[in-house]
Amino acid sequence: MNVVVTGATSFIGATAIRQLLQAGHEVCAVVRPMSGNLQHLEKQIPEESRGRIRILELDMGEIARIKEWMHGPADGWLHACWGGAGSDNRTLRDVQQANVAGSLAAVRAAKEAGCRRFVFTGSQAEYGICHEAVTEKMPCRPVSEYGKAKTDFAMQAEPLCRTLGMDYIHARIFSVYGPGDHPWSLVQSCLRTWQQGGEIKLGECTQWWNFLYIKDAAEALACLMEKGRAGYYNVAGRDTRRLREFVEEMYRLCKCRGSFVYGERPQNAEGLADLLPDITKIHTETGWEPKTPFAEGIYETLHCLPEGTSGKTNI
Repeated sequence: MNVVVTGATSFIGATAIRQLLQAGHEVCAVVRPMSGNLQHLEKQIPEESRGRIRILELDMGEIARIKEWMHGPADGWLHACWGGAGSDNRTLRDVQQANVAGSLAAVRAAKEAGCRRFVFTGSQAEYGICHEAVTEKMPCRPVSEYGKAKTDFAMQAEPLCRTLGMDYIHARIFSVYGPGDHPWSLVQSCLRTWQQGGEIKLGECTQWWNFLYIKDAAEALACLMEKGRAGYYNVAGRDTRRLREFVEEMYRLCKCRGSFVYGERPQNAEGLADLLPDITKIHTETGWEPKTPFAEGIYETLHCLPEGTSGKTNI
């Protein structure tokens, strides 16, 4: 397949590109002109695959013109471009709704580029606060503006893709971790702090949680691109436990350096939700299965951490 990827330098986008290349596909990676994250993408490109990727510097405001720079029609489009994913920006309606308009422009550009399918990186935030097992049939009741905007986009993109003759495939991605993640994420904040022997202040961490290693998430997106039918899919791990169990396992893997305190951080923009994902659908329809144990993923993440991280953090 010839696949266009927008959000190509993002945490998920760059790793998905690596997976698509390793699976033998050709990729057109769309990046912002003068992107400061281009190096992150370049590190993900296997040397033997460099002849099958083209990096196109194009602002999302100009995405409607992508066909002018393409060398031929594309088969699929992976849209991983979404600004304001940090906790503070998740509460800002104008920031999040701007993503909706830009992403709908990407849908129209995908049709112009010849695509037959459009894969979107959605979020578990679309479900809102849940305390039971979550299947794709659950109604969406998002709390944050981030979750609301992802839901708004889906409600418009699905019928638009149908009208344009494209399959709309929506991946509701749960809690992904690994090398290259945002430095403010729970996993990165804990590991960076304890690596330096510092103290981290946490919330209560009593909710049920589920982590998915970035490589497994990328493989899921590649599977959906290759053989997923139109529809919605939960993308998550198999390992669900109380969040405190994950925190304390990370602490042990850091050889108990530093310290942590529970109950010192307010809730984030999503509220106190349990993550209890059901991934039966994606496994049944594509055969995808997460492979990386949490401890192995944490070891890989620790190995890739930069030097000189802060010694005291609130998260």
